Amino acid sequence: MTRRSSPGSFRRLVRLHYAASERDADMLYATGFSAPDPFLFLQVNGQRSMAVSDLELDRARSTARVRQVLRWSEYERQVAKAGTPTSPARVIAAILRARGIRRCAVPQSFSHGLAVQLVGEGIHITPLPDPFWPARERKQADEVRAIMRAQRAAEAGLAAGIELLREARIGRNGYLYGLGRRLSAEDLRQRIDATVLAHGALAAHTICACGPQSVDPHEQGHGPLRAHRPIIIDVFPRSQATGYHGDLTRTVVRGQAGDRLCELYATVRAGVRIGLASLRPRASGQEIHRAILDFFTSHGFPTGNAHGRMEGFFHGTGHGVGLEIHEAPSIGPRRPSTLRRGHVVTIEPGLYYSELGGLRIEELALVEQNGCRNLTRAPHIFEL
Repeated sequence: MTRRSSPGSFRRLVRLHYAASERDADMLYATGFSAPDPFLFLQVNGQRSMAVSDLELDRARSTARVRQVLRWSEYERQVAKAGTPTSPARVIAAILRARGIRRCAVPQSFSHGLAVQLVGEGIHITPLPDPFWPARERKQADEVRAIMRAQRAAEAGLAAGIELLREARIGRNGYLYGLGRRLSAEDLRQRIDATVLAHGALAAHTICACGPQSVDPHEQGHGPLRAHRPIIIDVFPRSQATGYHGDLTRTVVRGQAGDRLCELYATVRAGVRIGLASLRPRASGQEIHRAILDFFTSHGFPTGNAHGRMEGFFHGTGHGVGLEIHEAPSIGPRRPSTLRRGHVVTIEPGLYYSELGGLRIEELALVEQNGCRNLTRAPHIFEL
């Protein structure tokens, strides 16, 4: 059906994509146009165009960052006049044939079924290796501002959650009480997410994991919250206006943390400082991760299999953030990466032990010419 070839093998490189930009970061990046339904994007020799339904036509023409917006229904009628049932593949093929295009490059995420149908219409499809838009990795000034606005929403949500915990009463049974009842992870998440929404962003799967639940880094948290135990709060909202994300984690204890837990917190905070101090152009993501891992081990917090599960620092140090919450580059042990100016990345080391609980702190930073700029303003508060 398809064969891989280098972009240089095309006489004129045509990039094609068909997807809903609300759910596809490549489409949103290419067009700056957010839509819930799929539409067609084309780039021919650097000139970008798109074809949308009549419902989206006026909005696309006024806001999309493309040279030309085509009317999808016009080509749909042409297909119908030819006596064949209309389908996205046939309409796309009609648009391409009208421009003398027979070969297109598509992203790895392109629908396989649609690719098969386009080949049946005489269009040669070649999937390009990721990233489809390499420039997405290095953020421009307007993208950094958009990420910072999303981060401000995350910070507002975090502050609201911490205030709820601060106001909670510690019961004799060790549970937290607030809102007229035993306070739960669901209550905390609802307060955070509602505040994020009021600041123009959407939070999904916000983590509010307490005590034993905090040992699982991606456990969202559920049920009653307890005093004197770590509560990991991880907020990663998406701006409704731009589609860019923020990402922020703090760990707090309502009540008093034991000496060993305080030591754990101090060690993770020091690991964050090591990571931020290492962010600069040409730095190795793997080496940054290794330095933090070695620091943790040297301070009595090893990583390995214990009690049938991994404990210690067993996830990556960080990742890129942009139109997707996890983007290139990776700062971790498995995927090699070299940092460059314009990368926006997280530094989020954590330590997780069954007898203590989990503890993670996360900052969001922009790699600049001589180091990095921390984009996070949230204070570091541990005991409430």
